[in-house]
Amino acid sequence: MAFKPLHDRVLVRRVESDEKTRGGLIIPDSAKEKPAEGEVIACGEGARKDSGELIPMSVKEGDRILFGKWSGTEVTIDGEELLIMKESDILGVNA
Repeated sequence: MAFKPLHDRVLVRRVESDEKTRGGLIIPDSAKEKPAEGEVIACGEGARKDSGELIPMSVKEGDRILFGKWSGTEVTIDGEELLIMKESDILGVNA
């Protein structure tokens, strides 16, 4: 993929959630919510301070992240639906 986010933005692929509940019930597609978990595909260089100094990103490619339900902008790149979001929209990283 030849897409590189700018500044403090990340490109994220949503991770599909389970199709069954813990009790074994199958969740139909119409009742599923879009998952708020994803994998970082690409990162920008980071934000810049007023002095021009680079603030490095806290996430890197391959990290599994959690983000808010309404975070990011949906885009289609190479036929795949992805999200572009600011690093500040990321709630946490799965360790």
